[in-house]
Amino acid sequence: MKANQIPFRIKSLEDYQRSFEYSQEDPEGFWSSIAQAYHWKKPWEKTLEWDFQSPSVKWFINGQLNITENCLDRHIPTQGDQIALIWEPNDPQESTKQYTYRQLLSEVNKMANVLKDQGIRKGDRVCIYLPMIPELAFATLACARIGAIHSVVFAGFSSNAVADRINDAQCAYVITSDGLNRGAKQIPVKSVVDEALALCPCVQKVLVVNRLNWPIHMQNDRDYWYHERLNHVNDHCEATTMDSEDDMFILYTSGSTGKPKGVVHTCGGYMVYAGYTFANVFQYNPGDIFWCTADIGWVTGHSYILYGPLLQGATTVMFEGIPTYPDAGRFWQVIDKHNVNIFYTAPTAIRSLMASGVDHVLSYNLHSLKLLGSVGEPINEEAWHWYHTHVGKGKCPIVDTYWQTETGGIMISGMGGIHPQRPSYAGFPIPGIQLMLVDAEGKEIHGNGVEGNLCVKFPWPSILRTTYGDHERCRINYFATYNNLYFTGDGARREEDGMFRLLGRVDDVINVSGHRFGTAEIEDAINHCTKVIESAVVGYPHDIKGQGIYAYVILEHDENANDQTRDEIIESVVDVIGKIAKPDKIQFVRGLPKTRSGKIMRRILRKVAEGETNALGDTTTLLDPTVVDEIIATRL
Repeated sequence: MKANQIPFRIKSLEDYQRSFEYSQEDPEGFWSSIAQAYHWKKPWEKTLEWDFQSPSVKWFINGQLNITENCLDRHIPTQGDQIALIWEPNDPQESTKQYTYRQLLSEVNKMANVLKDQGIRKGDRVCIYLPMIPELAFATLACARIGAIHSVVFAGFSSNAVADRINDAQCAYVITSDGLNRGAKQIPVKSVVDEALALCPCVQKVLVVNRLNWPIHMQNDRDYWYHERLNHVNDHCEATTMDSEDDMFILYTSGSTGKPKGVVHTCGGYMVYAGYTFANVFQYNPGDIFWCTADIGWVTGHSYILYGPLLQGATTVMFEGIPTYPDAGRFWQVIDKHNVNIFYTAPTAIRSLMASGVDHVLSYNLHSLKLLGSVGEPINEEAWHWYHTHVGKGKCPIVDTYWQTETGGIMISGMGGIHPQRPSYAGFPIPGIQLMLVDAEGKEIHGNGVEGNLCVKFPWPSILRTTYGDHERCRINYFATYNNLYFTGDGARREEDGMFRLLGRVDDVINVSGHRFGTAEIEDAINHCTKVIESAVVGYPHDIKGQGIYAYVILEHDENANDQTRDEIIESVVDVIGKIAKPDKIQFVRGLPKTRSGKIMRRILRKVAEGETNALGDTTTLLDPTVVDEIIATRL
């Protein structure tokens, strides 16, 4: 089979089978053929060099490009007047903003020139801490335009969490806003940044977008208003030539040590994979309106609000608000308003809207929808059926996508409308992804109808390249568990028909509303409370979030075991990480179940939190087995 026989767009089950089989036989030839669909300033000289031991992965070696030329410039001759970005504000009474490809390129170029005037150059790190407003899209793309490395931080993290990320990446520049709208709340974003920068000597300048017209503190020779700097620039900016393996962005995800780790993605491979997966998983056709409800502060927003859709010349919707404001019909109102064809959201959002009742959905016709997507965690069967029946009206396929910050793009999914679908099953590997299941010793588990730990045995273009400033951490986290394999950290089942079902994390990571937090990170935040001696955190089933956070806490004095202390602990977590990580339950305990070597047995704590107290296994080997009985007796 020849590479030129492989379609970029998969339109049938036969296309998928042909592409998948070829990608397994000749992965380099497969990805080389896919990459040719993009504009390269200079062709690559070699497709791939890799070694999972180091690890070291390089795709499209010595190829030169700029991803924004592929997202914007190349569409101008044929669809410059097509809408590229629709911005829907938090308040439905506020006006929508729309940008054609020509207008979006102009805005990106102006932002890029502002950054250049401020001294930002290729390779500099820029922290972007903005709400979901158009300037967030402009800033992200502008950094890529000039070769600056963007690090977008979700504008809900605390000042301490922001400072950690700025200092780890040694960002010289921060882009933020005066405030933000989120539902009925207005949040003082700039004040969070000011608190963070007291701990960040590396930051030289701050660019501030005016969102709320609030009076804010502006530090002389450091802080600048974006709208004022626009007066000094034009809208022409040549795209900086980037090597395929130049760093493009850093995105922080929780780590097992308590310190967030900066996942690094590079220019060429990320571009190739993001565009390919967007086109095929969502079965995008020219003219479709695509809406991903994620925040650009997460990888989903990077790949499937900005880069993936724009690489394919799509119209992408960006939403400032939340699904329940001003009422639980907001998502459906936006879909009808903009005639959205493809809708991609998280199971936690679906479950929260289920709880509000079906009347909010039935008030809208939703006739424009042709495909639904789910992201962040496996969607449970009840939510799948509600989504399919009430939102999709029984006619829209659902793609239940599995992937990670580290993978850069979707790894397992059905191709919308092409593959069979089954509630709570992710589907099949994307062509070019070589999955395998292994047992605890790393031995491959062959055949179908089997379960194991999910690994990948061959690199794909958007695999992470390193963790910023700490390559050994990358090796240990992803490549050291099993020899010569990338380990996802998840367990999975491969059914008789080859369809994959994800079984959840096998390490100490909690998936809250689709966002992963290391238990150590949350425990460290809890332990900031001066009344706490020690803590242990586990996940437990939560009707809305998928997993809730259950904290077991040992206090300095028994009399502190009260609601006030609970509030102080929650305040500590919110201060260190943000509201998204606050514990749902806090149980005060005398001790924790530990082995004689001092390791906390979270398996036992997880079972107690889940209410499975009759399935704890042997506890006699613990240092103090009576602790378990006491924990069960006071379980919340």
